[in-house]
Amino acid sequence: MSLKEQIEGFKDRFLPQIPEPIRKSMQTAEDALRESRLAERALGTGDDAVDFTLPNAKGDMVSSKVLRGDGPLILSFYRGGWCPYCSMELKALQDVNAEIQALGATLVAISPQLPDASLSTAEKNELEFEVLSDVNSEVADKFGLTFSLAEDLRPIYKIWGADVATVNDDPDCKLPLPATYVIDQDGKIVHAFTDEDYTERLEPNEILDFLRKLRKT
Repeated sequence: MSLKEQIEGFKDRFLPQIPEPIRKSMQTAEDALRESRLAERALGTGDDAVDFTLPNAKGDMVSSKVLRGDGPLILSFYRGGWCPYCSMELKALQDVNAEIQALGATLVAISPQLPDASLSTAEKNELEFEVLSDVNSEVADKFGLTFSLAEDLRPIYKIWGADVATVNDDPDCKLPLPATYVIDQDGKIVHAFTDEDYTERLEPNEILDFLRKLRKT
């Protein structure tokens, strides 16, 4: 089953359970974000990637320059372990991680969660790739991906177990657009996927297909 099929199945089960007023608030926030055209303004294919050093789930510092030293670097920006769509994507990426490594690339996931929350996400989803903490969304902001969660949605998310301000230690509740970047050894973005719709994700098999093409060039 593809990631898209998994996501659509979840939406079919979950969305009808949401009360109409909450669904309207969610739709209003989604419409406003799409109208902002944030994805169009974010870094994309052909741009230079932003180099960074961030803590992993154990608190060790990880450098993007070091990671791309031996081959392409794949960055997956996700909202947080509390997001079911992100969890599905992370698990799908884990399923292809061995193939990604066999193609000479390195996969890293980045969210604004504090390291403790990142560790919980990594353990819950049995992830074998690095999960980094971008506190205050500083790196995501440099990629042009950040926005603040709508204020009327914050208490709703909290009821659902997603206290974004606390888990990120950020009262502004900044989040990144879900995004996937493939960065070559020179730091150039050679493939990019961004979307204001947080339920839209790049299929892991598309990453593999691109890496195979990249090896042939």
